[in-house]
Formats: sequence, C-alpha cells, structure tokens
Amino acid sequence: MRGIISAAGHVPHHRLRLERITETLGGVPARGTRAVASHDEDATTMAVAAARLALAAARAGDEVGLVAPSVVTFASATPPYLDKTNATAIHAALRLPRDVRAVDAGGAPRSAMGALLSALEGDRATLLTAADVRTGPPGGPDERETGDAGAAILVGSDGDGDVLAEVLGTSSLSEEFLDRYRPEGAAHTIRWEERFGETRYVPLAVEAFATALKDASLAADGVDRLIVTGLHARAVDKAAVKLAAGRDILVDDRTRAIGNSGTPHPLLLLADVLETATPDQTIALVVLADGADVLLLRTTDAISRWQPTPTITGQIAAGDDRLPYARFLTWRGNIVPELPRRPAPARASAPASSRNVDWKFGLTASRDRSTGALHLPPARVSWDGGAVDDMEPVPMADVKATIRTFTVDHLAWSPSPPTVFAVLDFDGGGRYACALTDCDAGRVKIGDRVELVFRKVGEADGVINYFWKARPLPLSSVPTDVDGVMHREG
Repeated sequence: MRGIISAAGHVPHHRLRLERITETLGGVPARGTRAVASHDEDATTMAVAAARLALAAARAGDEVGLVAPSVVTFASATPPYLDKTNATAIHAALRLPRDVRAVDAGGAPRSAMGALLSALEGDRATLLTAADVRTGPPGGPDERETGDAGAAILVGSDGDGDVLAEVLGTSSLSEEFLDRYRPEGAAHTIRWEERFGETRYVPLAVEAFATALKDASLAADGVDRLIVTGLHARAVDKAAVKLAAGRDILVDDRTRAIGNSGTPHPLLLLADVLETATPDQTIALVVLADGADVLLLRTTDAISRWQPTPTITGQIAAGDDRLPYARFLTWRGNIVPELPRRPAPARASAPASSRNVDWKFGLTASRDRSTGALHLPPARVSWDGGAVDDMEPVPMADVKATIRTFTVDHLAWSPSPPTVFAVLDFDGGGRYACALTDCDAGRVKIGDRVELVFRKVGEADGVINYFWKARPLPLSSVPTDVDGVMHREG
C-alpha cells in the first residue's frame, strides 16, 4: 500500500487584519485576516516547522516502526536562495542522515503538487516540504488574498510506517497560458485578467476530476471530502460548484482566516482534512495551477491513532491579529527604516558554519559520558571534571525549557523592536541564552515555558544566518523555585 504516512502545517503566529490596509490606504473595505511570516521567518524556516510536526506525529502514532525518509524535497515559489539548494538547510535542521537526498522543486506554485504526485508514484520514503512568503503591491489583491504558511507530507509504503491514506487514483492536465507570473528580478507577481483564467481552468478541473475518478474506478458520489484550491479564486469557486454538484462535501479552504499560501496551500488543506478524517473516507484534492492536478485518497484504520499536535485549526485559533500594517510593510521591505548608526553585521562564515553544522542547524549539544554534564554549545572539555573529548551528542531542539531570567533590549536594532533575550533552563538539564520570538515583550515572565524554533537571526551580503530561538508555549506556568532571579529591562 502506497500513500501518506503523516502530514502537518505551520501557520505563522502573526495575523494582519485586512481592514487595517483600507484604514491606511483607502479603497474597498476588506474583511478577514491573513497569516504573516515574522521578520525572522522565511520559506525554509516554515518548512522546517511543518516537517518537525509531521515527523513527530508519525513517530507518536506509528505501530510498525517509522523508517526515516530517504528523500527530502522542498517546494517553494519564494525560496530564500537561488542557485543553491535550500533543502539542505531543512535536512540539517531535522538532523537527518547524510545519505538522505535533499533537493528543491521550486519556481511555481504547482511544484508542490508535482512533487507530491511524483513521491506517491515512487517507491522511496519521501518527506515533502513546501512553504511560501506571499505578498503583493500594497493595497492590491495579492496582499489581501494571500498569506504565509508551510506544510509537510510524509509519503511511503507499508514498510515505511503506518499509511494513513492510500492512493486510489490521480490525474494531471497541463496547458500553457498566462494566468500569473513574476519576471526575473520583479518583486511581485503579475496577474492576467481574471475572466480569461476562469475560461481555461474550469474545463481543466472538470476533465481532470473525471479522469481521476475513472482511474480509481470511483463514482463522483463516492467522494466524502472535496478540496478545490488554487491562486485563481474565481476559477476555484466556479470549479468547486461544478465538481460538488450540489453536495455538501466542499472543504473550507481557510483563506478567510490565513489567506492563500500558494505553493504549500494544497498540502496544508490536505493535512487539515486528515486531522479530522475518520477511517474509510474518500478525499479528493483538486489543484488549479498551470493546469489541473487531482489526487484521490482513502483513509485507513491507522488514521484513528494519528494525532498531530498542534493541529492546523489550533494554530489558526492561536494567531495574534494585533500586527500593525506599518510593521507588516517593514517586514516585507516596502518601508525601509533608518538603520542603526553602528557597524554593519558581518556575514555568516561558511567554514565556521560547516564545522558546526550539528549545533548551528540541529541544535545538538554534548554530554560528558563520565559525569553527565551537558554543554550548550557543545564542548571538547567538560566543565564538570575536565574530561577531554569524551562526549556524546544530545539533540536539544525538541526539548522544552523554562525562562530563568530575561532582558528586554530597546537599543539593539531589530525589524520588530524591542528584542527579548532569555536564559533558558532545559528540562533534564542544560542552560543556554538565546533570543525569544513570537512574543509580547510586556507579557514575558520568569518561569514561562518555551519551545525551540528554527529561525533567521540575521542576513548580511545575501547570506542568511539561521539558528534557533525560543517561543513561548501557549500555556505558561511559573515554578516556585525562581525567587531571587533578577528581571532586567534596558
């Protein structure tokens, strides 16, 4: 049996209320919110976040013993790097073995669906990741209708793990026409007149859906859940009405809450449906992007044991919609604030990063075998007993921690001031100081519980410096043993 072993999505913490665009620029009032990647997030970090959730859910619900993926694929229309493989950073952050192939499949929103279908047609365990940071000219439809997100799908066969949903049939139709495009060097996508795209996409959707049903030997009324998505909203709406044929099987595509995330959106919606699916349900995924792709799946008994945390519904509900429109424009580069009167930061060193890849990307500490002393960052000489080169690696990215003390810095330059730095005590031992993200500086408290997230810490000369930050957990508690620890602000 070939199919999906696990799936997850990453919805950024921040939301932009669409009426704030109108309040600033005028125009037709808009309602709803869109998900906004923070200043320290990009397509790579969001893909890592989704992949960590997908792998964790697979390990928790698997009964046969999960096999590590042998391929990692990254799909994005907004990759952080060109002429360099972005998937290798994802591979390193997930601490996967060196013999796991890491490749990009980018350039257009259809790339994620193409990579998913290719993985399902293959025979290797594949972790497909996708993410986009989408926007458009201020006040335009792309700014209002799109959003930022990441998604991950783990594909394999029975021997790779418990298959949650098996493949019943597929269909793909390709056709060359201009719907939306971004010339080289352009900051924003250009959209063709909507009525033209509608006349091309809707017939493609109807034909591809019929072909997939035939491939699966399935009647249209055998579909329990129907997902129709694509960046051409008008065509998606018209195609959905035709394919649903009056039945109440359409899935909310989440665009009112987070916007259309482009490349990862089909995977995000599929993961969302799987989170609430029951055994023996048939799911149809129809994607309109430079043609039409259809995937038919049937859930198995294993899905009743699979419980991803946090769910996409939970992430959407937990979003913070207080983001000012001016700060959103700053994060997107439409407003350039005055830089600090300080020396420019040095770019990250390629040799230093290469020597410390396990720590920098995988957050792997070292533990003294003789005393158990933990070292963050890893060290050759133990602080307890002085043993030399007698260490074992200890991955820390999945370990929760507690804020021991922190400082709020209003002087350090940041795209989202002020900057919060905290000293963390990890569960089971280990202490480290790092920056906090996705937090309100006025609400941070000693004793708050945090988790580690892979983020950008800076960029210089085109080199992105990735590392780990801490993010407050939804429910924080204050231990009783923190009395006397100073809280400094300055």
